[in-house]
Amino acid sequence: MSSETIEAGDRPLFRPLDADDPDPEATVIDSLCMNCHEQGVTRLLLTVIPFYKEVVIMSFACEHCGYENNQIQPGGKIQAKGTKIHLKVTTERDLCRKVVKSDYSSVRIEELDFETPAGSQRGEVTTVEGIIERAITGLSQDQVLRRIQHPEAAAQIDAFIEKLEKLKEMKEPFNLILTDASGNCFIENFLAPSSDPNMKITHFERNKEQNEMLGLFVQDCRPPEERENVKQEQGEAENVLKMIPEGSFPLEDFNKEVMQFKTDCPDCGVECETNMKLTKIPHFKEVVIMATNCENCGHRTNEVKSSGGIAEKGVRIEVSVKTREDFSRDLLKSEYCSLHLSELDCDIGPHALCGRFTTVEGLLMAIKEQLLEQSGMFYDSQDTDQKDKMKAFFDKLDDVLQCKLPVTLVLDDPTGNSYIQSLTDDVKDDPGLKITQYTRTHAQNEELGLNDMVTEGYQELLEEDEENEENS
Repeated sequence: MSSETIEAGDRPLFRPLDADDPDPEATVIDSLCMNCHEQGVTRLLLTVIPFYKEVVIMSFACEHCGYENNQIQPGGKIQAKGTKIHLKVTTERDLCRKVVKSDYSSVRIEELDFETPAGSQRGEVTTVEGIIERAITGLSQDQVLRRIQHPEAAAQIDAFIEKLEKLKEMKEPFNLILTDASGNCFIENFLAPSSDPNMKITHFERNKEQNEMLGLFVQDCRPPEERENVKQEQGEAENVLKMIPEGSFPLEDFNKEVMQFKTDCPDCGVECETNMKLTKIPHFKEVVIMATNCENCGHRTNEVKSSGGIAEKGVRIEVSVKTREDFSRDLLKSEYCSLHLSELDCDIGPHALCGRFTTVEGLLMAIKEQLLEQSGMFYDSQDTDQKDKMKAFFDKLDDVLQCKLPVTLVLDDPTGNSYIQSLTDDVKDDPGLKITQYTRTHAQNEELGLNDMVTEGYQELLEEDEENEENS
């Protein structure tokens, strides 16, 4: 079928920008100019940005007064956790780091005790210097009138603007913290695919206020009377959803069954099917494997979830990859597992690649494919240093895949739910495999939500909370 006969409904809603596409399908809307109150034009473009997600790019221009404005809003889903990026700005080059921030991003500069709260600015693609410049522009508004009406306040603001101006001169390093409850924020890493010692990325569980800001509803946050109404509604719906009688569907049949459910393709947005199956990995544990195949765009992916809980200890697995036999080792990587290739100076964070059940070769190919897809973003055509560095990295990775360069693959999983197949009956007899268990740190337990988890006596605590709510 030719591209001319494809109906609009079969096309993905968010499509990558293509220089050869003469019609990017931008939506043009007449809008009121807030500067001169004449009629201007707003253009909307739905596209996909590598290293980020689906976005809606909005551009406004007024031909009467020349006022222009542009902003960006995430078009994809809100992430499961919020994201916090701590960047230490030490050089002038750090000021040029590209930054993607959503409507829910807050920006804080530690040294000045200055913070732009979430929701006060629109999402945008900018730089570290652009964030400082926007703060200066915002503080400079109405300064002329303020110097007349409130001279003391205007003098304080002028003094603070001078401090912001000095940040751009980079006489002293400063710390920039970007926090986004939706998880849709990004700061460029000049050392990619290696980790940046000046940048730390953490993920956190949202609190009640942050969920309300995002429009997310958590059942536990409801008042007692609303929770009681929900219980009554659930009781009325018993004729729709009923428990399966014990013994009518034994676990042995469930293990043989392949479940199917509808989902939206992450690439083109068209409805496709996801297959799910519970399987047992020898010498390890049971896992849930989910595979998605989109017939519309050809997207194929698989994801693995552990069917058990978090292990008592974390696990660190080191495997030497030298021969074709090493490439064929079965490998299970959980979504919390980070990867490290010391010979390539490459670090992959825990959430960069989803959980998957594959082989060592399949994992290395997945790393290459994701970096090839994303490395073109935020690298200017004149930035030869970045291009040369990425080319050298991919050349080394190709040598690894061709068994020309031996490497040591390190998997660090604080949940203990990752696994690599041993080539011998006893792991201790495998010279190319080393498995070490360790006790998680307080920070790792905090990220996994274990520090506040109550596994004993929780029923009594729940009853006490309900009594306190009734008394209040």
